[in-house]
Amino acid sequence: MNILFFLTPKSDVAYISEDDTLRQALEKMEHHKYSAVPIVSKKGRYIGTLTEGDLLWGIKNQFDLNLREAEKVPVTAIRRRCDNLPVKADADMEDLVDKALNQNFVPVLDDQRYFIGIITRKDIIKYFYQRCQAARQKEGDRENVHKLEVLSQAVRMGNGTDPL
Repeated sequence: MNILFFLTPKSDVAYISEDDTLRQALEKMEHHKYSAVPIVSKKGRYIGTLTEGDLLWGIKNQFDLNLREAEKVPVTAIRRRCDNLPVKADADMEDLVDKALNQNFVPVLDDQRYFIGIITRKDIIKYFYQRCQAARQKEGDRENVHKLEVLSQAVRMGNGTDPL
């Protein structure tokens, strides 16, 4: 299956620009109610993932801030614990599922490594759940149902933060 079936395009994704400030990042994450967002360069390349934890630890350990001072701190100055690993647009389903087990969204890059969108764990789980439901409705397709249920359960059991 083509993983682009699951893609939420960049135009529909809340992301942080490398030029954004800590305050802008906080406000964007609060507005969209996201716990993690991609960081994208001026040229459109994926830089990494900024999480609520990164912001909180940065404010506590790196900066002595009030909200006015947060306007002066670029998001690139904040240390990130880890970044969500991206996949290329032509990645296979196994690679996508493998990454989704350990992160709530998977950034997707084109051949030139430009950020084109994300795939959420929620969308992958929803797809496999619907496949399980459809397979259940067919009589005599027990082996297929079992395989899909096992895969769906494996995706849900990722070390998971909540999906976007």
